[in-house]
Amino acid sequence: MNKPYVLETVVVGSLEVNCYLLADAVTLECAVIDPGDDGEKIIARINEKKLKPVAIINTHSHADHIGADAQINNAFNVPIMIHRADAPNLSDPAGNLSAYEGGELVAPAAGRLLEDGDIIGIGNLKIRVVHTPGHTKGCILLSVEDLLFTGDTLFCGTVGRTDLPGGSDAELNRSLKKFNEFARSTRILPGHEKQCTLKEEYAHNIFLGRP
Repeated sequence: MNKPYVLETVVVGSLEVNCYLLADAVTLECAVIDPGDDGEKIIARINEKKLKPVAIINTHSHADHIGADAQINNAFNVPIMIHRADAPNLSDPAGNLSAYEGGELVAPAAGRLLEDGDIIGIGNLKIRVVHTPGHTKGCILLSVEDLLFTGDTLFCGTVGRTDLPGGSDAELNRSLKKFNEFARSTRILPGHEKQCTLKEEYAHNIFLGRP
């Protein structure tokens, strides 16, 4: 059975962030999820696949996930979407951590502030926003069809760190309980490294089993 979406992964930047291009299979309208760096590389893949960007979605506000926001925004004139709690960090080098690396990253302002439970329409696709603070105050998951984009909240085998500004181990522990609402067959697409299924994570990721 054909999937209702097209999914491309572009690994970008020195921290090897997974930038995802999620498009409606019919209209080819596309969300650019976490364009962290290498804007030319992302744009080339978009053009190669004849995708039509309509939104940039940041799973959180760290520099390695927002570094090419401006480039994609300028190339396609599409709004940036990010959770309300992380939006101020787009223009704050200390908040987005670029200052700690000697940089001064200032991304464009958000065109849409996201909240828990919001729906983002991309062609015929309906992406549900799930707020999962812990790695940052405004971390989110993006749930659509059988896919779950987890940013730096959940990786395959571990979870995001909580020792950076805005992080909280207690908040992350509460956020991890939200994974119980998803089918175990759900495909996990994290912000870094490999993909997996939620079933595999409940079997092997000790953090999901914490009380």
